[in-house]
Amino acid sequence: MLTNELNNIPLLPLRGLLVYPTMILHIDVGRERSVFAIEHAIAQDNLIFLATQKDISIENPEPEDLYKVGTLAFVKSMTQLPNGTYRILIEGIERAEWSDYEEADLYPVVKVIGYPDDEEIDAESEALMRTLLTYFKKYSKISKKVTEETYDSVASIIEPGRLADTVASHLPLKLVAKQEVLEIKDVNERLEWLMSRLYNEQEVLNLEKKINERVREAMERTQKEFYLREQMKAIQTELGDKDGKGLEVIDLTEKIESSGMPAGVREAALRELDRYEKLPSAAAESGIIRNYIEWLVTLPWSDASTDQLDINRSEEILNRDHDGLEAVKERILEYLAVRQLTNSLRGPILCLAGPPGVGKTSLARSIAESLGRKFVRISLGGVRDESEIRGHRRTYVGAMPGRIIQGMKKAGKINPVFLLDEIDKMSNDFRGDPSSAMLEVLDPEQNNKFSDHYIEEPYNLSNVLFIATANDLSAIPGPLRDRMEIISIAGYTEIEKHAIAKNHLIPKQLKEHGLTKSQVRINDPAILDIVRYYTREAGVRGLERQIAGICRKAAKLIVTGEKKSITVSSKTLESLIGKKKYRYGQAETVNQIGVATGLAYTQVGGDTLQIEVSLSPGKGKLILTGKLGDVMKESAQTALSYVRSKTVEFGIDPDFHEKCDIHIHVPEGAIPKDGPSAGVTIATSLVSALTSRPVRREVGMTGEITLRGRVLPIGGVKEKTLSAHRAGLTTIILPKENERDIEDIPESVREELTFKLVSDAEEVLEIALEETSK
Repeated sequence: MLTNELNNIPLLPLRGLLVYPTMILHIDVGRERSVFAIEHAIAQDNLIFLATQKDISIENPEPEDLYKVGTLAFVKSMTQLPNGTYRILIEGIERAEWSDYEEADLYPVVKVIGYPDDEEIDAESEALMRTLLTYFKKYSKISKKVTEETYDSVASIIEPGRLADTVASHLPLKLVAKQEVLEIKDVNERLEWLMSRLYNEQEVLNLEKKINERVREAMERTQKEFYLREQMKAIQTELGDKDGKGLEVIDLTEKIESSGMPAGVREAALRELDRYEKLPSAAAESGIIRNYIEWLVTLPWSDASTDQLDINRSEEILNRDHDGLEAVKERILEYLAVRQLTNSLRGPILCLAGPPGVGKTSLARSIAESLGRKFVRISLGGVRDESEIRGHRRTYVGAMPGRIIQGMKKAGKINPVFLLDEIDKMSNDFRGDPSSAMLEVLDPEQNNKFSDHYIEEPYNLSNVLFIATANDLSAIPGPLRDRMEIISIAGYTEIEKHAIAKNHLIPKQLKEHGLTKSQVRINDPAILDIVRYYTREAGVRGLERQIAGICRKAAKLIVTGEKKSITVSSKTLESLIGKKKYRYGQAETVNQIGVATGLAYTQVGGDTLQIEVSLSPGKGKLILTGKLGDVMKESAQTALSYVRSKTVEFGIDPDFHEKCDIHIHVPEGAIPKDGPSAGVTIATSLVSALTSRPVRREVGMTGEITLRGRVLPIGGVKEKTLSAHRAGLTTIILPKENERDIEDIPESVREELTFKLVSDAEEVLEIALEETSK
């Protein structure tokens, strides 16, 4: 035993190995430095110091790569093996600590300070030893890695330090933990550490045992299920199902697991798959369940398109595809800006409202392209059945999901741009109210758990950017309209139509008719003449039809060889598409008595109305013709009552209503007309007819009138103004309270019109009627 210290002891670094005192074992040595150290130890006094490396990958360890505490050992023998390495038999003497590391004759030597164990046994040591042996016995029974003979030999040790080291050598400890035991110099503390470790090992072994039992049970259950499935396959084969459903079920299971479904939906799908597997293929329900599972696995549950949040790129795409429509473009760019800042904004529900042909559908397609999302369109025109939106119950024959879920399957992503076209054309009957079913789809607070009758499980629509289109907002139920952000598209000015035709419609029609720009040229004056004399619309569909007509004529001339190329000008326009259909300029060529021009808002945009009043001898009968609605008839009654109350001011015979019949007519009687905004126009026509003062032909007007002559605000100012501009009117009379709406009118139109804002009908008459000759 060491009593103090020893100098110049050869040091042998150990890789992945640790030797406790009193242990005897063989060690294979191959490193040259280590062989020199052993040879020197044998030549001297057979003493060598064993220090474990911290990192086993180091080939030539330095002092800092070795643990400070190791074991002083005695080399009992050394034998060279056939492979060139040496096998030594060593015996550990006691734990020690090295210092003063030096290199001497190609091997390291150190000074060693020993730490002998205190082998005196007191009551505490006795108790610790007994407890440690008890734990070691339990461990040996559970682990089955320690034999009875080994336990008996350990139990026969009476020295506490040696007992602790021997128990530590039999435990499956990592090298760091073994080193920790070696560094504990106090024997009782070492015993306590081992007791704690043995207790933990017992707990771990018990858990391993329970886990193994569960695994074994699961394996037995799996084997049983496999056996039963094989039996089922055999039965199915006998029944005529040659291959059974095994491969199909495996394929569907993989699809369910990889579909990204929420946990609840996945469980429902697996339950249905289990039912499907148990049913014979000939059963009618088998096909129903299979279709249902196929719908579940093909729906997108978590796969989303990556938004291309580049505002400049999006603006370029929107401007490339559409001229005008600044308000809509601005709203989309605002959405993109907020999305870029938050990256979590729910999709808004936009409603593009406007007359046909203004580009609502193509605008939605451009929005999808600018975002880099999938585009899905469903037409709601004529939809009367609620199941078209929510789907059918699976109990019905031929049941299938609604159009919303069908659209999501077509998109394949959870965040497409979803166009609900013609949402104002839905109606209800005995099969339900589809517009009410749309409330859940378009409500941001509900559509994250949309319920389709066929799918039955909640589906998340909150990432979808819904865009609806409508011609007539009044046809959309209030609750549904409340869930959408309305963006009105009034129509296009002449300048915008010219740009649309030149940049979009002409290239499109040339391509569709197999023509090139060199074969057909339409110059700018000709385009403007088509806009003015061949179309009168808010959109550009009629314009596109006229351009298509030109292309057809040109194609025929080129194919027959009459011409190689055609240049369309204002002079050649009539020879290609016929005589002019509309008169451009003043709505009327001369000022007329009893005829006033009103501005109306229809489902196809703004329009001008000629309201005529004729007086004939009679008894004061009021005749209204022109297929007027109830509101417009009431406006006529109101205008007449107002004029009767102002006979003195206007210089009208107070008894005119007893001497003549009044006939108010609005031409184009086949077209229904209704609304309160014709009130001032009717009053102006009445006063003109009763006073024989002509109405100025360049004046158009709109506004609701009261019995006292107040002019109330109306809607559709932008649409009405554009129609007045198309008709060639230059002065527009508007209610005073509609002044704020003038800003929405394109600047190019505002510059060519004069707006007169009025609050009383007398102001209207003063502007609209010619001065009486004196």
